Formats: sequence, structure tokens, C-alpha cells
Amino acid sequence: MIAKALFGRTGHESSRVLFGAAALGGVTQAEADRTLDLLLQYGINHIDTAASYGDAELRIGPWMAQHRKDFFLATKTGKRTYQEAWDELRRSLERLRVDSVDLWQLHVLVDPEEWEVAMGPGGALEACIEARAQGLVRFIGVTGHGLTVARMHMRSLERFDFDAVLLPYNYPLMQNPQYAADFEALVAMCRERNVAVQTIKSLCRRPWGDRPHTRATWYEPLEEQAAVDKAVHWVLGRPELFLNSVGDIYVLPKVLDAATRFTQRPTDAEMAALVAEQEMAPLFA
Repeated sequence: MIAKALFGRTGHESSRVLFGAAALGGVTQAEADRTLDLLLQYGINHIDTAASYGDAELRIGPWMAQHRKDFFLATKTGKRTYQEAWDELRRSLERLRVDSVDLWQLHVLVDPEEWEVAMGPGGALEACIEARAQGLVRFIGVTGHGLTVARMHMRSLERFDFDAVLLPYNYPLMQNPQYAADFEALVAMCRERNVAVQTIKSLCRRPWGDRPHTRATWYEPLEEQAAVDKAVHWVLGRPELFLNSVGDIYVLPKVLDAATRFTQRPTDAEMAALVAEQEMAPLFA
């Protein structure tokens, strides 16, 4: 089984690997149901989805009648105004077939102009606060991609007391000095405030470039089990971090298998050797 840890201030002991339900965006219900069986087998008890993940919410919905109590359920809105976000939450609840979610997150909030709209009067944050007051959501988070995300998350935390953040974290990305400094500053702020830190893109090998897209991920993932092990163990080696699993149901078993065998973090030398061997490259330039 995969180890669990307190998910920030929520009081929930989440599996250190969270199920990234972007992997369900383009699959059949039968494929999704087989994935649920795998999650239960490994003790995954936290699902992270989004309104924008294709049919993911629809695929999760049939699980909820029997398994709602088994999962901390998170979704996201990419809308920036109050009414748009509110309408999207209602749609998410209908698609998920639930009365409420545990965590609702402002999705990919990194553009400064969008940030001002979402965090200002009549913005999506007001919808989050009202939804929490009405019991439709229990906790509120913010997510993002790109090289400026850690700085933007710190700005968000200065504006509002979010319960969780989500952002990219992998070895090649952390060789960028500015990103690494921003990431560590964000983690320190989250530690002080007891904010959960969720990480994504752990299995990023490199951008697809001109190569055929053979997986559902928007980057080329690591796939050799030994390589997956190192990438997963490197993230899990930071006990304050949660690893949001890969966005492809056929790579997912390797991530879960790696997580069950985690004992210690690979060294920098081992990770540098992995980068050379797998010809890894940062996703964000």
C-alpha cells in the first residue's frame, strides 16, 4: 500500500500519490472502471479532477454512489468571474453525481490579468468563498503551470488563505535556479501556514516535439520502470509534497508500483545520470 500523510490543514490523511484524473479525460467507462479497481488496490484515497479534463468528471460520477466515502474529491474551475465559476461548479457537481466536493481549486491561475479578475470584486474567488459557506466545497485551492507559477501562488496566498496549491515539480525543472528558488520559497510559506503542496509533471521526460504522441499526457513521459522509480522516489523523498499521478491510465500502474517501493530519495548523481540516460529536458523553457 502507498503511504499516507495529512493533507495540509484539512485533517484528511491522503495517499502520498493522488490520482490525477486528467487520465480519464478520453477513456471509456470500462477503462475508467478498471482504473478505479487499481486505485482501490493500491489504497489511493484522493482524486484530483477538473471541469476542463474532457469526460473525466463523467467517468468518476458512476463511482461515487458506492465510493464517495473512500475518496477526498477535488475538482477545479478555469473560469475567472463569479457567475461563470459558480455555474461551472454546479455542472461539476452534476457530472460527479455528488452534493459537494472536498476541494475546489482555481485552475491555472498564473496570468496576471486573469489573476486580477479572479481575485477581484465579482471574481471566481468570491464564488469559492460562497460555495464553502453553503457547504458545496470544504476547502479552496489554486493551481498552475509554467515558470512563474510558484511566484504567482505566493501572491495568491498573500491575498487569500488557500488550503492547497498545485504546481510542477521534477528534477530537470528544479535545475532552473529561479524556479527552484521560487519553489522553495513557496514550500516554506506553505509549511508555515499548513497549506498542502501538490506536485505535477513528475514523470515528464521531455516535450513531445515532432515525435508521435503515443500517450495521453501533454509531455512525453518516462516509461521504463527503473526510470519511473527514480522520478517518483525523488518527489516522494520530500515528505511535505504530494505527487499527482500521471495523465495516462496505461502509465499509471508503473507510478503506483514505484510508490509502494519507496524507501529513500535518489541522489543528485543518480538523477543527473537518469537525465542523461533518458535524454530528459525541461517542459517549460
